[in-house]
Amino acid sequence: MHSSIQLGRIAGIPVGIHYTWLVAFALVAWSLAAGFFPLNYPGWAPLAYWVTGVVAALGLFGCVLLHELSHSLVARARGHGVHSITLFIFGGVSNIAEESENPADEFWISVVGPLTSFALAVLAWLLTRLVALPNTPLGALLAYLAVINLMLGVFNLLPGFPLDGGRVLRSLLWATTGSLYRATQVASYVGQGFGFLLIFWGLWQLLSGNFLGGLWIAFIGWFLNGAAETVRQQQVLKERLQGVRVAELMNPRPPIASPALSVQDFVCTHVMREGHRALLVEDEAGRLLGIVSITDAREVPQAQWATTPVGAIMTRVPLKTVAPDTALADALQLLVEHGLNQLPVLAAGRAVGLLSRADIIRYLQLREELNRRGAGGRRP
Repeated sequence: MHSSIQLGRIAGIPVGIHYTWLVAFALVAWSLAAGFFPLNYPGWAPLAYWVTGVVAALGLFGCVLLHELSHSLVARARGHGVHSITLFIFGGVSNIAEESENPADEFWISVVGPLTSFALAVLAWLLTRLVALPNTPLGALLAYLAVINLMLGVFNLLPGFPLDGGRVLRSLLWATTGSLYRATQVASYVGQGFGFLLIFWGLWQLLSGNFLGGLWIAFIGWFLNGAAETVRQQQVLKERLQGVRVAELMNPRPPIASPALSVQDFVCTHVMREGHRALLVEDEAGRLLGIVSITDAREVPQAQWATTPVGAIMTRVPLKTVAPDTALADALQLLVEHGLNQLPVLAAGRAVGLLSRADIIRYLQLREELNRRGAGGRRP
């Protein structure tokens, strides 16, 4: 997830917080210190409420981190790469490198999160029995963590795709039907239905006077509804790209530049006149040095274009690259995940092509147009 603050690594996995987490943390700490703890544990000093509220909010997000870490560790144990874990306003997300290749992987990677939350709930409950100080900040903190982890486990098991429960549902449908596409369609529609229920429930709470709680519930429903629709559209896109390889869409004669080419010549000749968004930069021996794009050129003041070589502003190797036989769906995922507009295509260490987002969009538009003509009775 973009716009995150890196905190460090756990088991080699980068951990960060999205800026929206700061909002969530402040809201949770405030609601606990000003509402939950005073209501359920009267008689404390004001400072005790705030200290307990802040520690409880940190404990909540610590438990969310453990929840996500369990997803990541199981994913890695089953052969998946894990890029990072990010905490954000709605909880956390594990950035797993690729989708599961079979329903068993999907099931175990998904179900371990709620199981971890249930285990944390049991642990916190056992500690409340050992501490046996029910009206103290420590006892209240442990009781809160027991209840909130139980709620997290139950909520994540609900079939609100792409929540854990929705992914468990998809894995079961996938195993039953043998079709990931069909399983994703059904699970995403169920997830959208669950999202709409949360929206209506939130609006009802708003009308009943619970403004903050109703708004929060409706916002979660809106988020789940959008996420489910996005996943379904992505799966439809992957289905359309099924069987297509990078070699079929790449530019097999990509424009090549010397590192000595000036930014002015790059912009005026290659961008404005020839319509190239980016050039591969190679040395005289044909070795790839990097890639320069109009985004790089925008970082240079126009007065310095004539004296600045592209070698000084290009993105240098190592770059994100693909091979000619890479599945087009995988290349598109790489473009989206890293916010790229083009990918060099390498074979035996040499650049043999350039794939851009525009190439994929053009292909999809042409395919859609041909499908419409075919549906109208004419053969494409």
